[in-house]
Amino acid sequence: MERRDVKMVQRLSPEEVTKRYGRLFCRGVFTLIDEGNGVAQVIEECSAKGPVEWDACNRKRAGGAITDITVEGNTIIMDAIIGEGELHFGPASKDVGGQGLRSVVVDGDEVRTTWVGLAGASVGVGACMPQGPGTIAVEYPDDVRIGGAHRVEVTVVTPKLIRAIISVDDTDTKERGASWSMLLQVARECPVGHFLKHKIIQLNPNVPEKTTNCVSVGVSFAVKESDLPDLLAYFQEKLRERTYSQETTMAYFVGLRIPPELEEYGWKAKSVIYKPHQALEIARRNGVELVEITGKRGTIGAVAAIGCFDLGVKAAGLPEDFES
Repeated sequence: MERRDVKMVQRLSPEEVTKRYGRLFCRGVFTLIDEGNGVAQVIEECSAKGPVEWDACNRKRAGGAITDITVEGNTIIMDAIIGEGELHFGPASKDVGGQGLRSVVVDGDEVRTTWVGLAGASVGVGACMPQGPGTIAVEYPDDVRIGGAHRVEVTVVTPKLIRAIISVDDTDTKERGASWSMLLQVARECPVGHFLKHKIIQLNPNVPEKTTNCVSVGVSFAVKESDLPDLLAYFQEKLRERTYSQETTMAYFVGLRIPPELEEYGWKAKSVIYKPHQALEIARRNGVELVEITGKRGTIGAVAAIGCFDLGVKAAGLPEDFES
């Protein structure tokens, strides 16, 4: 069980942390909050995969506020509760070290995540993450010692961000365009927020109005809530500029949990032929907002893209691809 001591703290900027410990490996820290569901997601981008995999194993073993961890390339994605969880490093910690997330606290427009690290694992949470881009400040105990056989407790302060998923369908024709390529380019050029993911969603190939592959596309961003209108305005403008279709629809959803009914609709859209009014009803019941760019037919796929966004590789396939 993790032991807790109350000590005086010092607050340092990321630049001061870098000056103290030298430039390390974190490329970004983003803390996404979904207060309606009481959950958070901490995304840490690293310059190498080894530390990511090692940190993921240590943090999952420790429990605490973390409920799930995935690794994607050099990025560690940690699902967590808003609140506090008890850390359990176990008897092996004195030999292998350990690290974990103890608490996530929303403080106005900022988020305070408190981490504990033992031995070599203390470097990751005590020196590396605190200097990463996206960090506002770090709070240490006055007598902090990192590495070796030491234990460190550190609170990392980051901006409060939300996850926005933006999706689109029906932007091309049989002669011109490709929705997946266009939306990826638009997302990469976006000056607002931090671009997280791009997803291609395979839909029912038997839809008569399809162009060739019958896919819709979605992207996600970590963004300050106050910047959301600018993010949406940017995508609306670029989609109007670059679509070739008169039936283009954009959809967007804010949050970390896709509602079950919405996910079910997205999965069924791979085998069922829906009508725009059916997609509209699903959207209305599940917090999806729709924007007609040039028309309504794209509503079907745009809503399905959000429903499938968190299905991993299943989003890109058809149901028969995953039958055992």
